[in-house]
Amino acid sequence: MFNGWVDSLLAGIQTVNQILTAGIAITAFSLFLYALTFNLRDRVARSFAIILLSVVVIFTADALQSNDISDRGIELLLQLQWVGLVFLPAAYLHLSDALLVTAGRPSRGRRRIAVRLVYLASAGFLLLLGFRLLLGPLVPDGEPAAYLKRTLLSDLFTLYYVCAMAWAWVNFARAYSRMLTRSGRRRMLYLMAGATAPALGSYPYMLYGSGVAAQNPLLFWTAAMVINLLVGGLVIVMAYAVAFFGVSWPDRVVKSRLFKWIMRGPVVASATLGLMTIIRRVGEAFGSPYNLFVPLSVVVMVLLLEHMITLLSPLWERWLFFGRDRADLMLLQNIEERLLTHGDLQQFLENVLAAVRDHLQSPSAFVAALDGEHLALIVMAGNRPALDQETLSDALRAAENGGYENHARREFIWGGYWALPLHQRRRPDMDRDEAPALLGLMGVARRADQPLDADQREALWLLAERAALALEDRQLQQRVFRSLEDLQPKVEMIQRLRAFGRYDSRANLLAAEPPPESDMANWVKEALAHYWGGPKLTMSPLLRLKVAQDALDEHEGSAANALRALLRQAVDQIRPQGDRRFTSEWILFNILEMKFIEGRKVREVASRLAMSEADLYRKQRVAVEAVARVILQMESDVQTPRQGE
Repeated sequence: MFNGWVDSLLAGIQTVNQILTAGIAITAFSLFLYALTFNLRDRVARSFAIILLSVVVIFTADALQSNDISDRGIELLLQLQWVGLVFLPAAYLHLSDALLVTAGRPSRGRRRIAVRLVYLASAGFLLLLGFRLLLGPLVPDGEPAAYLKRTLLSDLFTLYYVCAMAWAWVNFARAYSRMLTRSGRRRMLYLMAGATAPALGSYPYMLYGSGVAAQNPLLFWTAAMVINLLVGGLVIVMAYAVAFFGVSWPDRVVKSRLFKWIMRGPVVASATLGLMTIIRRVGEAFGSPYNLFVPLSVVVMVLLLEHMITLLSPLWERWLFFGRDRADLMLLQNIEERLLTHGDLQQFLENVLAAVRDHLQSPSAFVAALDGEHLALIVMAGNRPALDQETLSDALRAAENGGYENHARREFIWGGYWALPLHQRRRPDMDRDEAPALLGLMGVARRADQPLDADQREALWLLAERAALALEDRQLQQRVFRSLEDLQPKVEMIQRLRAFGRYDSRANLLAAEPPPESDMANWVKEALAHYWGGPKLTMSPLLRLKVAQDALDEHEGSAANALRALLRQAVDQIRPQGDRRFTSEWILFNILEMKFIEGRKVREVASRLAMSEADLYRKQRVAVEAVARVILQMESDVQTPRQGE
């Protein structure tokens, strides 16, 4: 009876271990995709992605092993594990070198060469594995699991593995000692703690401990289960630390995005796979290894978990990631959710005009907003032709001449319309005789023989006040948007410096601030106008940029050639893929190429692109702004220390 209990316990631990192994493979693959998606440009993230890919290969091959596979299949899976294992030391050394560069200790050439040599050594061991020299034959009936015999070259690889890992840990310690901020030191500790798990948990200890494992199978599988639990958890800790490298997002954004990624990916997939495995094992006990409950449980589990994540994600973001800024961030979230966009405004005003037309049985109505000194038509409803600018200017003059007396609702007849001025709501601090600002005008088509009785007039003005409320919100939001547009470049700069200052604050805070995008667009336009020579090219403020200074070095100090090459490079980045065409997606590139590079006349370019000259100038402005954004990005890439360069 005792032996039966031990066998049942052993079988249960093996099942849990199989689920954990598959879960580690899923988690590592999901985090590998995360690195590819969000911060692959950073060298730390790239080297970490190689580690994750190795872990994916190792644990996927381990998870696929079962009693149903032939000895040849088991041997191939065990060899596949080693494909990931042989590159793990090189990836760790690569990661440690990238961390030193990030911490302000760039390589003088020796570390870079060493990393390449270690990768070359790993490739050599992979070649030995392919020729069946690195490992011996399979021991199919090995206890407690099948394994490959070791050879002299296996011992050599183990020595190489230990030395490379020790070297990597020395570099980790050096990088930690150079961290100048508390957040940098804390995340380096997380990374170092997390890095121990793949390094120690991926090595096949059965090469040396098969005898001890055969005598104590319960101890072996329990130790394997504990190690897999640690590997799964610490890989996530390591990914958390690496997620902050190479990105300028606020910490709360990085944490929230990574947490959602893990919840929707590894957690859902691993929980579903675990449930499916358990149901299949229960089915095997009753003689039905695959039954209808397997697909049903998968569908129900996925739907329930996704539903719970959707419901709970606002709560965990609020309580886990917002911190002391919770009130401000919740206010911004509420504004985002309730923001009156242009489409929302138009839809609301269309509803107002529909109610107006229905109430007065009017054939048409419109709302125009005051933008500066002119009325701009926002919504036109009905079967009347659209109003032109001159006609609306007449309406504006009529509304202004009508004045605003004693807070009275004063409509007036303008042509074939009843016109209702739309004013701001009165503020408590306004003088009694002070007139609220005019926001716009609502017009309702009328018939000459149609009077406006008291009830109709009351309803009409109530609807007009609703329209005025929408225009007032629109005006306030436009001011907010303009402020945000002015604020955005400075915020991005501060966030970028703050992000990289976590690890090397001495260099990054000295980086020059990039010029505003509006100034950059003007400089680019002037330089393009003198593309083939002229003072606006050779004396352009663009030459003060770091990317232009680098180009000067490449062109032997020739300002014209350097700036011309920079502009050409930026224009080429706007070029779509494939052969040049005269379609809509090529229009920006064609304007830049024909107007500035080829120097054609405006009329010739407009004719070739089948557009009016006025439309050409509008599109040209968009094209120049696109070039300015490209140069700003190039300057940002140069100013920001590129990891590993």
